[in-house]
Amino acid sequence: MKIKNNRTAIAGAAFLMATSAIGPGFLTQTTVFTQSLGASFGFVILTSIIIDMGVQLNIWRIIAISEKRAPDIANLLLPGLGSFISLLIILGGLAFNIGNIAGSGLGLEALTGISVTTGAVLSALMAIAIFLIKEAGKAMDRFAQAMGFIMIIAIIYIAISSAPPIAEAALRTVVPLKIDLMTIVTLVGGTVGGYITFSGGHRLLDAGIKGKEALPEVSKSAVMGISVASIVRIFLFLASLGVVAKGLSIAADNPTASVFQLAAGNLGYRLFGLVMFSAAITSVIGSAYTSVSFIKSFSPKIEKNENKFIIGFILASTLIFILVGRPIKVLIMAGVVNGFILPITLATILFAAYKTRIVGDYKHPLWLTIFGILVVCVMTYMSGKVLINL
Repeated sequence: MKIKNNRTAIAGAAFLMATSAIGPGFLTQTTVFTQSLGASFGFVILTSIIIDMGVQLNIWRIIAISEKRAPDIANLLLPGLGSFISLLIILGGLAFNIGNIAGSGLGLEALTGISVTTGAVLSALMAIAIFLIKEAGKAMDRFAQAMGFIMIIAIIYIAISSAPPIAEAALRTVVPLKIDLMTIVTLVGGTVGGYITFSGGHRLLDAGIKGKEALPEVSKSAVMGISVASIVRIFLFLASLGVVAKGLSIAADNPTASVFQLAAGNLGYRLFGLVMFSAAITSVIGSAYTSVSFIKSFSPKIEKNENKFIIGFILASTLIFILVGRPIKVLIMAGVVNGFILPITLATILFAAYKTRIVGDYKHPLWLTIFGILVVCVMTYMSGKVLINL
């Protein structure tokens, strides 16, 4: 029974991470960047996948071996650091969640014809319902997996329908005509930046998958999470590339919906609604769950009433959306900011990996440490360049 539960939790954590990454911003960014870079966007995707793998394996393993959440690890390393990181994560998570709520409303509008605001409220109620269930963790795992499979199937269909130039995409993935640092920072920040990279690691901890003996399962879950997100990104890129290569005009106000519609007509537009809703609702859940996980060890009251705080986070995001509207600029900037947060959080975890009071007698693989240091240096450099050019 334990093996079955572990498998469910491993897959659940992977899909929670993946579907947290695959939000409205993820879909829009992929389409917009394919328009600007064409087939060379494949190189950006490949680079981001390599960086994502290094980030996830380092962070998830140290969370598991220390049996502590990221802010607790950071506070042990330097008192107050965990609280500072938690503040950054929660602010970023709230900004993202406002966009996620908006995206879920937009998806339901395309799928059913109801207004964006009505769709957003219904989506928020659906997300809240999951955290009203007694075993919310298991419900969250199953929901994330179901929505993940729906997105993959729908996007593969659109990619096939758009008939992209596969050979050119493969060539430019290795030999790009153009490299854009801002795009790489945004992609990495949107896939493993901010709260996203910790969502699966914290979920495994809550499911009891921790300690040295659990490391193979933790690594498997991390790789699975990045693989799911990457599959969606690759097929969405191919779908967009097929439309761009034909010289078709993509609507600037809703580029992803335009790609789906140009590729497969009215059915494509409905599938966009389904994908957007699936991506947004799972990101609402992932953002709220992970953001609250960063503060629940600060007070027994928060830990005891975790689900109530998660529901409050979702309600706050929804209320801000209703009062302010769809925050497109906030969503894009949140992705960039997450790219800046990543070097801080990853560097913290790498330092912690060599503190016996945190990891005991565990020896972190040298190749992962080197990989992690390279990612910190590269992301710091690229983020700095982007900041200078803003």
